[in-house]
Amino acid sequence: MTTKMSSIGSLQKGNYVVIEGAACRVVDTQVSRPGKHGHAKVRMTAVGLVDDKKRVVVMPGHDNIEVPIVEKKTAQVLSIQGTIANVMESETYETFDLKIPGELKDSVVEGCNVLYWVILKDKIMKQVKS
Repeated sequence: MTTKMSSIGSLQKGNYVVIEGAACRVVDTQVSRPGKHGHAKVRMTAVGLVDDKKRVVVMPGHDNIEVPIVEKKTAQVLSIQGTIANVMESETYETFDLKIPGELKDSVVEGCNVLYWVILKDKIMKQVKS
């Protein structure tokens, strides 16, 4: 699990963040004004990278939150069985299975190279490299 800590007040739309143990992309941030005795609060709305579930968190603006480190790697498709592709990583020659997303179903063929992301413990196929 590769993460780093970052101030929630410094995160913007499009950044990645870990909410409820899931890696998410920030879609909206709202900052409230500090009160007489309180701190400014940040209300952050994010969508999961793996499950597309919407998550909302409210925290003081100076608090730290986990930010996932996304590794982008390439692999070669060895075989396809239904919606699962058996791939070999280009650098370490490790073989493993990746789920083929619906939008890439037609373009993934045996022998092609694909770009995949390693996020926390998940591996997600993102695009077919030409």
